[in-house]
Amino acid sequence: MNIHTPDIGAKLNLEQIKALLEAPKNIWITTHDRPDGDAMGSSLGLFHFLRQKGHHVKVVVPTEYPNFLSFLPSNDEVITYENQKTLGLQLLDDADIVFVLDFSALHRNEMGEQIADSTATKIMIDHHLAPEDFSHYQVWDTKASSTAELIYEFIEALGETNLLNYEIATCLYTGICADTGRFKYNLTSRTHRITAELVAQNLNLDQIHRNLFENFSENRLRFIGYCLNRRLRVYEHHNAAMIYISSADTEQYRCRTGDTEGLVNYALGVVNVRFAILLKEHRNQKIIKISFRSIGDFSVKDFAEKHFEGGGHKNASGGRSKLSLRDTIEKIERLLDEYQDVLTA
Repeated sequence: MNIHTPDIGAKLNLEQIKALLEAPKNIWITTHDRPDGDAMGSSLGLFHFLRQKGHHVKVVVPTEYPNFLSFLPSNDEVITYENQKTLGLQLLDDADIVFVLDFSALHRNEMGEQIADSTATKIMIDHHLAPEDFSHYQVWDTKASSTAELIYEFIEALGETNLLNYEIATCLYTGICADTGRFKYNLTSRTHRITAELVAQNLNLDQIHRNLFENFSENRLRFIGYCLNRRLRVYEHHNAAMIYISSADTEQYRCRTGDTEGLVNYALGVVNVRFAILLKEHRNQKIIKISFRSIGDFSVKDFAEKHFEGGGHKNASGGRSKLSLRDTIEKIERLLDEYQDVLTA
């Protein structure tokens, strides 16, 4: 785990953070737009840890997040900025310390400008590439499986794993499980070590997994069936597959936040497929959001960076396209021809 000040490469004495957290403070925690399992798991895991230390803690997320994450302990205390803007910003104004989790560029949070203007001490904890220089302290490691993993290591570095409890462990396990795709991506020995420590808190693993992966509304299940039947293209000669979703599709099935979560993994599950793509059209934003997954040595991080203004991890990345859905599909199909030798090697 790298703990840095904004001066590149300058090590931070951990005692400075310990001193900041020694006496009760007003602490404000946030994460990226459309929070996922890691975003919410790491935010609420840190929330429970800081609460145990006597701090006054609020989690303020910028936008709605999937309903299937509502099982997380203290989910009912989360404030959603798009629904409670005045309250969310008032709490930010009152904060002594701001924790920014699971994102490292302020444009990924609707409150980014207000966060930049805040006079609070800012601590960024993240595992994505190329963090912006907006925080006073950075807990940052691109080799970590998830931000939840880094939250555990942050607690460990503070020497306070004795404060781990069921609530913290449930949240952090959820974050790791979600961001690794049920323990399939970006795994290291330390991920498994940390997971073992969390499981030792008598977690209800069956409940967590059922909530994350077996908790479908009827509309969501029918939507997935529709996508697999009508929106899946398999490119056998390229060892690739793609699912594309129009804004009309999501309107027809009344999709809610999180309903496309994990859909790209169905494409990756086709026999011999090494490279999977999910395209989702956002009509209001006039943009196509893209998820990439791969198996083996093919780096979707490099692919996303080069062609789709994206990035992430070697086998799990994201990007975007300002072309139409049809033109984006055609661009990807041309790129598959260019990468055919690599994908079929």
